Amino acid sequence: MAEKILKEIKVQAWKQKNATSKGKFETYTVKDISTDTSFLEMLDILNYQLIEEGKEPIAFDHDCREGICGTCSLYINGRAHGPDDDITTCQLHMRKFKEGETITIEPFRAKSFPVIKDLMVDRHAFEKILYSGGFVSVNTGGVPDGNAIPISYDDAEAAMDAASCIGCGACVATCKNSSAMLFVSAKVSHLARLPQGQVEAARRARAMVAKMDELGFGNCSNTGACEVECPKGISIANIAKLNREYLKAKIAE
Repeated sequence: MAEKILKEIKVQAWKQKNATSKGKFETYTVKDISTDTSFLEMLDILNYQLIEEGKEPIAFDHDCREGICGTCSLYINGRAHGPDDDITTCQLHMRKFKEGETITIEPFRAKSFPVIKDLMVDRHAFEKILYSGGFVSVNTGGVPDGNAIPISYDDAEAAMDAASCIGCGACVATCKNSSAMLFVSAKVSHLARLPQGQVEAARRARAMVAKMDELGFGNCSNTGACEVECPKGISIANIAKLNREYLKAKIAE
């Protein structure tokens, strides 16, 4: 696709000092942006402009900028990660926007993801859920030969698909109830399908669901919006798997 220049766009960004202060939208003008520029590079350019003007830059999260880490969690024009499919914010490019357009950027809105500053939110709630049981802690023996692993092809593929979740929080930001079910189900489903995860399967399902509820995430809305906006395409079939694992665990108590 040929490079084009957006002569002028408006950026309406959320500004908020911290979780307890009242925030508001601030509008900025950015000129002469190449359509090949990534969205985060555009924000970098805007921040350089603000610093040169003696103004405070916009705080936003980023790390790898390769669609791997999940930290670039922005709500752009009403969509988690912006107006494109199967991407993180860092993979979004300015070719998705039009000349003169006003781009509205917000932090992820969820009680369990309090605002740190501006567009940055605290997503440690996901880590707390993982700490509660999203791991294998028992000795399951040495690494077997690849051809000797007692697992079917379908289970192996499903486990790998679930393991691709990067914990960005787009599912929570998109769900009208701020549910973390897609994230939790991906982590539970991943290990539940592997022999190494079977030993602690019941404890894991109970503990992770309990921690999710404790941290204030809402119930699953069953609309499938989380799957649509997930940058890694995690299937809501994993939620059904989580429900089965949780039910088995509760019956076994």
